[in-house]
Amino acid sequence: MKKFILFFAFLVSISCFSQKEIKLDVADALVIRSLEFSYENYINENSSFGISALFNLAKQSADFRYNENMMITPYYRHYFTTEKQWNFFGEGFLGINSGKKESTKDSGVYDLKYTDGALGIAVGTKYVSTGGLIIDAYAGVGRNLFGSDSPVLVPRVGVNVGWRF
Repeated sequence: MKKFILFFAFLVSISCFSQKEIKLDVADALVIRSLEFSYENYINENSSFGISALFNLAKQSADFRYNENMMITPYYRHYFTTEKQWNFFGEGFLGINSGKKESTKDSGVYDLKYTDGALGIAVGTKYVSTGGLIIDAYAGVGRNLFGSDSPVLVPRVGVNVGWRF
């Protein structure tokens, strides 16, 4: 019973601070024809956790595109500054990604499908307006851990625009 009460108190304390954000990565949408949506929930004013989902809309034959066709990325952010409008953060993430990689084995060219998990870090900055508009920019890299057919590195780059509620 004590554990249940402590767990319930923990949930209530998290929801009391409860600032949430929804965002769209406009850089990916405009530059490489992919959609990335993000949801972020603040634990306190210095840290948050979130999840983003990337869907690549570019054809496999495009000159410039992500290798990943889809990527789900849970992340944790720690904010080093807690000013009201500009904040600098560091991020740790786990990217679960799938896609196709070109292979030239057996004197033929074909695509290998893969699914893998990448562990990585990123850094960025976030602007928060008094009305709730969010603009954040970040860059980082992760390393795929499990598959031999997947690319070694996974990029995490974006410019998000969203709303805090």
